[in-house]
Amino acid sequence: MTDKVRTRSNSPAKTGDVQSQPSSRRRFLSHGMAVAGSTLAAGVAASAATAMAAPLVIPESNKSTGKPMPATEYGLPSKFEKHVVRRRTDVFVNRQNWSDWSMTPLQHQPGIITPNGLIFERHHAGTPDIDPATHRLVVHGLVKQPLSFSMDDLARYPSVSRFYFHECSGNGLTDWLKPASNTVQQTHGLLSGVLWTGVLVSTLLEEAGIDPKAKWALFEGADGSAHIRSIPIEKLLDDAMIVYAMNGEALRPENGYPVRAVMPGWEGNTSVKWLRRIKLGEEPWHFRSETARYTDPMPEGKWRQFSMVMECKSVITSPSGGQAMKGPGFYEVTGLAWSGAGKVRHVDVSFDGGKNWREAKLEEPIMDKCLTRFKIGWNWEGGPAVLMSRAVDSTGYVQPSVQDLQKTRAIVGFVQHHNAIQPWIVSAKGEVSNGIGKA
Repeated sequence: MTDKVRTRSNSPAKTGDVQSQPSSRRRFLSHGMAVAGSTLAAGVAASAATAMAAPLVIPESNKSTGKPMPATEYGLPSKFEKHVVRRRTDVFVNRQNWSDWSMTPLQHQPGIITPNGLIFERHHAGTPDIDPATHRLVVHGLVKQPLSFSMDDLARYPSVSRFYFHECSGNGLTDWLKPASNTVQQTHGLLSGVLWTGVLVSTLLEEAGIDPKAKWALFEGADGSAHIRSIPIEKLLDDAMIVYAMNGEALRPENGYPVRAVMPGWEGNTSVKWLRRIKLGEEPWHFRSETARYTDPMPEGKWRQFSMVMECKSVITSPSGGQAMKGPGFYEVTGLAWSGAGKVRHVDVSFDGGKNWREAKLEEPIMDKCLTRFKIGWNWEGGPAVLMSRAVDSTGYVQPSVQDLQKTRAIVGFVQHHNAIQPWIVSAKGEVSNGIGKA
């Protein structure tokens, strides 16, 4: 459903706030559709009048043949889309590019799937060049039969293909209390939507035979940092995957070629790339990646470990930071919502900094632990505005404000798991900027 008006306080909605009275909703929908329809009709009429004023111009592309089909070239985007690229962080500078990030240009992603060449990167020691013919994945530890799998071996097991979002736990870490980044690519670009193809971890563990004492497993990568994480057995028997393809082709080197783990809905660092071994044990190992890294500062000086789930989150991608409105009139405001705990059930959008909220339309398909696109019509009258989105997932969890998150988290140091509401400020000139700490 779309365009439901609600006046609320700045506090997050309760689960019951998602509902409304059908009669008032229908009245508003009818009025909203009429307003949007008349605005669009006026725009279409103006364009039609312009078109009738002169003969239709025949473009140059109609007057000659195009380029011949190349024999072996890998397909590339149009030269007019060269601006749609991954970018490194503008805040943290690493000249060697070994332990670094690159961000997905979410402002240019129209759907829920990210093209392979735009999927964000996170490396701890650069990208290794691994020959799939010699690579092996070993399963050992508390198993009845240790196993070593070649890539050909893995390809022979029953495969599954599933859509999931993929997000770094550090997504948004630079913009907690004040704007450090200008665009949505820089504030939220450690996020991608992917169709993963591979084998369920449970399939391989069943083959090896799980010792009843096994409660955890370590996953280790074959890169220079030997990145490693402890994963509870419950996740491995649920939806964890061993992946060798993404979006219809083999993994790319920067995304874990030839094989990686995928832990749906969990922080990206648990989805270990260039996977070389899985070892089952009785307890977590408390690696450096689970003590010095990837922990969350909490009140009273404590730190939270193993906070793997990426909680419900959303962000408006258009209009967003660095963009400019092209004059007053009708706009379709669009964005992305996701939750590591289930499906997105509801997204509200505010145009006045959270004083009033309208319900956005969720675009199908709406899948578990997957990006969901939302959209809502907005008639911008040319004055200042503050755009926000707030998502609710299938567990009833409501995306918090920064102020609400500060009540349960200590915002110090290298803080992660930032899922607070993102405000975008629209000036009277139509310029859009980051509103963190301002709105």
